[in-house]
Amino acid sequence: MTVTGAVRKGASSKAPMAGRYKAVVVVMVAMLLAMWSRAAYLALWDHDFLQRQGDQRSVHWETVPASRGIIRDRNGVPLAVSTPMTSLWINPRRMEQGADSLMQLARVTGVDPADLQHRLQKNANREFMYVRRDLDPAVATQILNEDIPGLYGQTEYMRFYPEGEPLAQLIGFTNLDGKGEDGLELAYDPWLAGQSGKRRVMTDLHGRLIRDVALLKAAQPGHDLYLSIDSRAQYLVYKELADQVMAQDARAGMAVALDVNTGEVLAMANVPSYNPNNRQHLTMDALRNRAVVDMFEPGSTMKPFTIAAALESGQFTPRSMFDTRPGSFRVGNHVIHDDEDNGVIDLGTIITKSSNIGASKIALALPPSTLPEMFRRLGFGASTGSGFPGESPGRLPASSLWKPIGLAHMSFGYGETVTALQLARAYAALASGGVLKPVSFIKQQMPQPGQRVLDERWVSEIIPMLETVVSAQGTAQQASVPGYLIAGKTGTAHKVVNGSYSPNQYMSLFVGMAPASHPRIVMAVVIDTPRKSQYYGGLVSAPVFSRAMSELLRLMNVEPDHSSEHLAASVPLARGAG
Repeated sequence: MTVTGAVRKGASSKAPMAGRYKAVVVVMVAMLLAMWSRAAYLALWDHDFLQRQGDQRSVHWETVPASRGIIRDRNGVPLAVSTPMTSLWINPRRMEQGADSLMQLARVTGVDPADLQHRLQKNANREFMYVRRDLDPAVATQILNEDIPGLYGQTEYMRFYPEGEPLAQLIGFTNLDGKGEDGLELAYDPWLAGQSGKRRVMTDLHGRLIRDVALLKAAQPGHDLYLSIDSRAQYLVYKELADQVMAQDARAGMAVALDVNTGEVLAMANVPSYNPNNRQHLTMDALRNRAVVDMFEPGSTMKPFTIAAALESGQFTPRSMFDTRPGSFRVGNHVIHDDEDNGVIDLGTIITKSSNIGASKIALALPPSTLPEMFRRLGFGASTGSGFPGESPGRLPASSLWKPIGLAHMSFGYGETVTALQLARAYAALASGGVLKPVSFIKQQMPQPGQRVLDERWVSEIIPMLETVVSAQGTAQQASVPGYLIAGKTGTAHKVVNGSYSPNQYMSLFVGMAPASHPRIVMAVVIDTPRKSQYYGGLVSAPVFSRAMSELLRLMNVEPDHSSEHLAASVPLARGAG
């Protein structure tokens, strides 16, 4: 073969390859031209198609809500839980606001059309507006399946309170955004709240998830909170308190039960109350936790601390005698009265008979600062440090008021103001042998250390005096609990109305401990303005203490105090005072 022939043969074999290459190039160029043409057409003439496709497949960052921690009682019973719900929302800037569209959206979501239109106009420049919140997910799915353009759904958490009214003021509640607004929900919001996460997702037209694209930050659920409250005890105390408030046609009532060893709040009830799961008709009167917030003059419930000051001074012993005849006692221009002429009585009988005259004579015999300093040492005039939002500190008279009549009034509970929690805590100090312990709404694993405020010798003298209050000779016979020794004190204080003491409005109190031989529980019961014929603490508040304390001792498996059988058998349910 010649060289020329070889060259021609090679050239002829490459010709088909070149042709195929050109064909591929032509096809690719044609495809590119077609794509560019289509893009130009969609962008310039049919851009609604791109808008629809973008709406149907949206990729965006989404907040991952964190579940709020559960609030539980000391036994693990749920008191506040978060349930996943669905909220419906729209983008007002992209929402068609024609009459037909608005009516359709209002009909499907069950929203008032006028209200919806008003909110749309108000939020016209925003990209997010809730239509309805906290719907059952199944109901929300049915609504979203109606294919309303621009209506989306997102998961949120709704707070639910299984125990309802008995714990309403104590637990409090959260707002629509899941933030603590009141009570322990507010006090422990940082602990309960958790941390939201963030993820990139692809969703369809209705906000339904197509797939996760990326997770930037995982949601961190809130911590559970174990309270000191026993929900069984809480219900029993609330029920007895509510029944008595109704029976006495009283304005309100409050009760606090403390564990003597740990300072834990076992129960804290308030009447009136409200349903925390439906707050549409909530009033400010029902909202507040009266046991922590309301301040009042405590009346004769302060006399045990006056007796403590007397014993501690060294000027008096339990056998010291006081002449209370003829049942009245003049101090300056004022006259102090007892309910009856108690004659010449000893220190213990001042407690048994609740003698205002005896308490006044003690106060006037002591240096002016003695009584205020004793009360301050027992925690009055300062917050208990419980951490409850809005806790009141109470008030002790200023030193300028430590005049004879002021000190006399102070000795039997007038001139100073306290809260029910402060009062219960001070009695718990007596019950624990003179140690004032911190108050806790959180479950404690072991007894808490406290501050010694009274010598145990004086406490051992005072508690037997308080036992006589529940005897046949005392003012709180109806506070007795069969099988247990009870020690306590009544109080009946005139209320201040429009700057002066009302002649017919009272605070009726009883504070006691059980069993008196080895106290485990202290309870304070306060009834505000009983409007029946009875108003003495021994008749109005003591029965609530008796019934509720009986159940609490049973719940805590406290063995009966057999030494109390002779006393319980001798106590008739008769008239008391104090």
